[in-house]
Amino acid sequence: MAVQNTHQFWLGIAATAVLAVAAFLLATYILDGIQYVVTLFGLSLVLLIAAIGVNFALVLRHPEVNDRLLRRWAGAHLLLVFALGAFSFWAPDWNFGDVSFRDVTAGGEVGQALTRNVFGVITWFTLGLSGVGLLWPQGAQLAALGGLDLGRHVLGLELHLSIWRGIRAFLASLLPRAEEENEKLLDQPYMPQFDEDWLDTEPEGKPAPVVETAIDEEEIVVTSEPEEEDLEAYQRPLPMGRPAGHGWELPPLDLLTEAAEVELRPVDNEARAQLIVETLGSFGVDARVASISQGPTVTQFGVEPGWETKTRTVAVRDDKGRQVYDRDGRPQMRSEVVSRTRVRVNRITNLANDLALALAAPTIRIEAPVPGKPVVGIEVPNTTTSLVAIRSVIESTAFHKANSRSKLAIALGKGVSGEPVAADLARMPHLLIAGATGSGKSVCINSIIAGFLLHNTPEELRLVLIDPKRVELANFGDIPHLAFSKIITDTEEVVGTLQAIIHEMDSRYRRFASVGVRNIEAYNKSPHATHSLPYWVVVIDELADLMMAAPYEVERQICRLAQLARATGIHLIIATQRPSVDVVTGLIKANFPTRIAFAVSSQVDSRTIIDGAGAEKLLGRGDMLFMPTDASKPKRLQGSFVSDQELDRIVVWWTSDRFRHLVPDKMDHLLDEAIEETESGSAAPNEEEDPLYGAARELAAQHSRVSTSLLQRRLHIGYPRAARLIDMLEENGVVAGSESGQSREVLGGSRQEDVDRFE
Repeated sequence: MAVQNTHQFWLGIAATAVLAVAAFLLATYILDGIQYVVTLFGLSLVLLIAAIGVNFALVLRHPEVNDRLLRRWAGAHLLLVFALGAFSFWAPDWNFGDVSFRDVTAGGEVGQALTRNVFGVITWFTLGLSGVGLLWPQGAQLAALGGLDLGRHVLGLELHLSIWRGIRAFLASLLPRAEEENEKLLDQPYMPQFDEDWLDTEPEGKPAPVVETAIDEEEIVVTSEPEEEDLEAYQRPLPMGRPAGHGWELPPLDLLTEAAEVELRPVDNEARAQLIVETLGSFGVDARVASISQGPTVTQFGVEPGWETKTRTVAVRDDKGRQVYDRDGRPQMRSEVVSRTRVRVNRITNLANDLALALAAPTIRIEAPVPGKPVVGIEVPNTTTSLVAIRSVIESTAFHKANSRSKLAIALGKGVSGEPVAADLARMPHLLIAGATGSGKSVCINSIIAGFLLHNTPEELRLVLIDPKRVELANFGDIPHLAFSKIITDTEEVVGTLQAIIHEMDSRYRRFASVGVRNIEAYNKSPHATHSLPYWVVVIDELADLMMAAPYEVERQICRLAQLARATGIHLIIATQRPSVDVVTGLIKANFPTRIAFAVSSQVDSRTIIDGAGAEKLLGRGDMLFMPTDASKPKRLQGSFVSDQELDRIVVWWTSDRFRHLVPDKMDHLLDEAIEETESGSAAPNEEEDPLYGAARELAAQHSRVSTSLLQRRLHIGYPRAARLIDMLEENGVVAGSESGQSREVLGGSRQEDVDRFE
C-alpha cells in the first residue's frame, strides 16, 4: 500500500540530511574543526556520510513510497546505529591529527556509549535485531520461532499451551512480513500446491475456494466462490510445524481457521422460560425453570417438576374442641393438605407438541431426566445456528485430556450447553455413524480424519479408506498415512480389502504371542519388539452399498474385525445413510456399542441406530446424538465442522516433498493376496462357505426334489439362508435349475441310485 504524502515524506528526509550536513559544518567551524566530529563518530563517520548520500539519491529519484520501502529504510538506519556500537570493539593503532583511535575506538564516543554498560549493550543488541527483522522479516520470524521450539523441545522448556501460543502470536505480531500478501500469514488461506523449496517460493496453480458464512433469518448460507481481488492472498508459505520425531513434523493448528464460528444472536431466554412455565401451568402441571443452557444449535431449559397437593376442607375448632363460628353465626372452615406428591415426568413429556406450538418451534426434544441433574431438559432450537469450528474443540481441555491418553482422540463437537466434547476411539473401540442424506455424516468423517492427521504421523497411524461413493474421501488420496496405495472405491474389491485387514490382524496376534503380550500398547513398550506397530483405522463411508453387493461376506468380515481387532490396534468407523435392519443388522449393532445418530426421517430408523427415539427430532446440519459405550442415554451435540480448504491445507502439508524420503511402504501385497484368495474361493463354493452346506447336500441326496421350505423344516433355518444353500447346490451341480423357483430336481439323487441298483 503506497503512502499518500510521498513528496512530504521525501522532503522530510531531505531536510534531515541538510540539517545533518549543516550540523557537521557548524561543528567543524565552532568545535575546533573536524577532529571533534571524528572523536564523536570515529571511523563510522564514513558510514554516516554514505547514508546521507544515499538519502539524497532517494530524494532525487522520487520513487513511490510503500510499506516495503519504509521497512527497508528504517531497518538500514537501525543497522547503521548497530554498526556504531560494533566499531567500538575495534581500537586500531591509528591517529587522525590529535585523535587516537586506540583511545576513542573506531566507533567513537557514540559507539562507546552504546556498549559502555549492560543497559547500553541491551539497547544496542535490540536495535540490531530490529533492523534485521525489518530487512528480513520472514527469516527473523522463522529463526525466533525455531529458537523457541528448540528451547521447548530440546532444552526441556515446558510451557503451558496457552502461554506458548501467546508467545508465538506476540512474535508473529511484532515481526512484519516481507511481502504485502503475507501480512496475514496465519489467517489467510493459501495454495494447496508448492515447489520443492517451499519456504522461499510461492505456489502455483488454481487457488482453493474460500468458505464464507452469511447469516440469514433461519440458516447459515455457505458459499465456496472466492472474490477475484483476493486471489493473491492465497499465495503464502507454510507455517512452522511441530516436531514429532524420526524427521516428521505434525501440522500446526494454524492451518485451521480460527474464526469459523458464527456468533449467536441474543435471544430472550427469560421470556421463553416464562412461556414454558405458563404453558405447563395451563395444563395443570406445576413446574419451574431451574437452569438455562444455550448451545450452538439448541437451548436447553432445565425444568424442575413441582408438587401436586390434595387438600380437604375441615371445620375450625378451639382448644377445647368446640367449633368456632364467625360473626354471622356460620361455622369457620379451613383448608388442610392431605397429600403432597411430585409431578410425574410423563406429564411433561406428553406435552411436547403443545410446548412446540407455544414456543413457535419446528420441533422440540425433551430429555427426561437430564443425566446427573434433577431436571427435565426441554431443548428448543435457536433462531440461528452456529458452526462449531474443529479448532475450537481441538484446543479445549476435554480434547487435550483425551489426546493425552490415546493417539486416536476425536473432536466430536459441542454439547447443548456449549461445552466441547471429545472421545477416544481406542476405548469405543469401533464407531457406527448413521443418518439421512445431508445430515452431516461426511463432514463428521472428514473432521475425524482431520483430527487424526493433525496429531499422528504415518509411523503412528495408518488409514484404510473405503469409499463406494468415490467422492467423499477423494481429498485424502495422496496422504502418506494410507495403508494401501489407493482409496478403495470398487465394491468388488471391498471383500478382498477386509480380508487383507483380517490377515494383518492375525499376523499381529502371532507377533504378540511370540513376545508374550496381550495388546498393541504392551507390544510397543516391550523391549523384545523389533519395531512399533502403527494403529489402523478402517473408514467405510457407505455400508449400504457393500451390503447390497456381498451381504454375507461383508457382515461376516466386519463382525470378525469388530470382535477381535481391538487388541491389535485396528478400529472401524462405519457410516451409512440407510439405517435399516438389513444394513445395520443385529450382529453389527452388537459389536458397535458406540454410535452416532444424525437426523433421520422416522422413529423406526432412530430405534435401529440408538435403540430409542430422538434422532427423528434432530435439526440436521451436524446436529447429532452421541451414544457412548458407558452411557445409558445419548448426548446431543453439534458436530465439529471442517471446511474443504482446511482439509486441503492439511493434505498439502503431508504431501510435501520434504517428507518424500520418510513415506512408509504400502501394504499392497496383502491386498493382492487377499483379492486373489477371494476370487479363487468365490469361483467354486464349498462347504467352508456355510457350515450347513454339507447337511444340505446330504438332504438333497435323500430326495428326488428339494426346495427352500424343505431345508427350512429339516435344518431349522430361515428363508434367506435356505435360498442361499439352494443356490450353492445349483452352482455345484447338485440340483437342476427351476423356472418356477419352487423346488429343484436333484441330479443323481436317490431315485436314480435305486434304478441303477435294480438293474
